[in-house]
Amino acid sequence: MLKPLLRLLACLLLPASAAVAAEGTEAGFITKAAQAYMIEASTGTVLLAKNENQVFAPASLAKLMTMDLVFSAVSKGQISLDTEYPVSEYAWRTGGAPSRAATMFAALKSKVRVEDLIKGVAIQGANDGCIILAEGMAGSEDQFAASMTRRARELGMEKAIFGNSTGIPDGRSKVTARELVTLAVDLQASYPNLYPYFAQPDFEWNKIFQRNRNPLLGMDLGADGLATGFTEGEGYSIVASVQRDGRRLFVALAGIASDKERTEEAKRVLEWGLTAFESHQVFADKEVIGAASVYGGTARTVDLVAKAPVSVYVPINNPDRLAARIVYRWPLMAPVKADTEVGTLRIVSGNRMLREVPLYTVQSVEVGSLSSRAIDALLELGESLFFSWLWDTSEQS
Repeated sequence: MLKPLLRLLACLLLPASAAVAAEGTEAGFITKAAQAYMIEASTGTVLLAKNENQVFAPASLAKLMTMDLVFSAVSKGQISLDTEYPVSEYAWRTGGAPSRAATMFAALKSKVRVEDLIKGVAIQGANDGCIILAEGMAGSEDQFAASMTRRARELGMEKAIFGNSTGIPDGRSKVTARELVTLAVDLQASYPNLYPYFAQPDFEWNKIFQRNRNPLLGMDLGADGLATGFTEGEGYSIVASVQRDGRRLFVALAGIASDKERTEEAKRVLEWGLTAFESHQVFADKEVIGAASVYGGTARTVDLVAKAPVSVYVPINNPDRLAARIVYRWPLMAPVKADTEVGTLRIVSGNRMLREVPLYTVQSVEVGSLSSRAIDALLELGESLFFSWLWDTSEQS
C-alpha cells in the first residue's frame, strides 16, 4: 500500500508577509523572552514566535486551565455561581494563609461560593481558591488535575501536562507558549460572560483587600486579562490579551529575568503588535482558492473555498512575500459531497506558518463510469510512482 502523500496544489506569491524568524525577530524586533508566541485573534495570524513549542513549567499560568474547567461547568449548568464548596485543611494549609503564597485567605472549614472562588483565582491568583474548586468539583486535586490534562488534549494542547490545579512546582507539569495562547483564546471566546473576571481591578475576602496581579491592567493598552507566573530557575512568565482599535491580540511570554522586565517586555511586545501590522486580504469571500484531484469521479477535480474571507496581518514597514499552499490527502475518492472539509490553506512566509484555514468543496462529484475510473487508475498509478520516487529520494538525502 502506498504511503499517504500530501500533495501541493498551489503556491501563490503575494505582496506582503507577517512572518517571524525562528529566533523571534521580525522587522528588527527582538524579544527578551526565552519563549514567546503572539497572534491576532480575528485572523489567527502569528505575529511573533520564538521557541513557541518548547515546554516549561507553567507555574501560576496553570490556573488558566483551572478556570477553563470551572467556566465550562458553570456554562453547562453543572455548577452555579452560588454553589458552595468547603475549605479543607489541605486547601487551607497548602494554598491558604499558612502557605505564604498567593491566597484569598479563605478560612479553614468555612464554605465559599463558586463566584467568590473564581474572583480569588482570576484576580488574586489564589492557590487556596484553586484547590477548593478542584476538591469540590472532582473530589480531589489529583482527579481534577487529570481532567485539566484531558481538557488540554481536547483543545489541541498536545504537550501540556497539569499535575495540580495551582501550578505549584511538582516536577511534572509542563506547557508551551503556543498552548497557553490556545488556552487564552478558548477562555475569551467560549466564556464571554465569565472572562471579564480577569479584568476586575481588585477583590476583598475575609476582610483582606488585594489588587489584581496583572500589571498590564492599569496601563493604557486595552488589556483585559489574563495571568502571570514565576518558577525558580525558569523565570517570570505572562499570558495577556489586549483589545484596541478593533483588534485583539493574545500573547504568552516566558523565561524573563525579573518581574519588572516581564511587565516592560509584555507592554513593549503588545504595543508593537498593535501598531506595526495592518490587515491584508488574501482571498475574498467565496473566492475559489484552488482545486483538489478526485479519483474515480464524474470530474477529475473539485473546487475549494474557505468559509469566510481570508486575511492576515502583515508588517506595515517591512513588506515581504507570502506563499499560500493547499494541502490535502491525495487523491480524493469519489463520491465527494459538496461543503465537505477536505484540505487546508497554509499561508507561510519562508519557513514560518502564519495561518491555517480549512477548505471545503464547492460542488459534489459523483462516481464516474467504468471507463473513466480505469483511466483515473492509470493516471493515479503513474503519479503515485512519480511522487513515491520523490518521497524515497528525499528520505535518503
